[in-house]
Amino acid sequence: MNVTRLADQIRWALNIAARSTGLVTSAYRPRGAENPLAAENRFLRLHAAFTSVDGKFDRPNVYGNALWRGIFDSAYTQPGDYLVQNNGTWFIAAQPELLSALCVRTNRIVSFSRPLPKSTAGVNSYGGVTAANVTPLMTNWPASVLAATREVRPLANLPGDTAVSLWTVLLPSCEGVVLATADLMSDDLGRNGVVATTELTNLGWRLAVRQATA
Repeated sequence: MNVTRLADQIRWALNIAARSTGLVTSAYRPRGAENPLAAENRFLRLHAAFTSVDGKFDRPNVYGNALWRGIFDSAYTQPGDYLVQNNGTWFIAAQPELLSALCVRTNRIVSFSRPLPKSTAGVNSYGGVTAANVTPLMTNWPASVLAATREVRPLANLPGDTAVSLWTVLLPSCEGVVLATADLMSDDLGRNGVVATTELTNLGWRLAVRQATA
């Protein structure tokens, strides 16, 4: 069996299916750590359709599930690319050679930064986080931000305290950027969080982010 020829035939079949069922879609490839959906990063227009992760069109996706199957010709795309339609934005998590692409639908725009270490031992100036004492890492990246299934209780545990939100964040990896615990995240809703755990997989970043509260 010629696997290369078979893969090409599968991509062509997916292209035919996308032209019948999908919409015209813009593909973007990040160049650097800022604004991956900038106009200059668009490199392709193609037809694409998205369905539940089982690949069937007989049911909608469900709450809390960011994974979708992408039906499109993947000959010119690669993991980490963004696909933008008029009704949503996805990033490609994986492109198995003989299968349709695994995609993640995004719902937020996030940015990451890293607090600078103290410059000297002992007495320092104001130690809070400000725009002047953080280093930007990734800016304006579409990502999936979903509520985690467990809550984090405040350390004081006072009667009026409420649980702190914990989010699961999925986004592509960025060349030259390694996210770490204690990095800061902000989103387009004005919410702020602190990265609690990081996991860089072959599908991209999977982060647990704890909401920052006053």
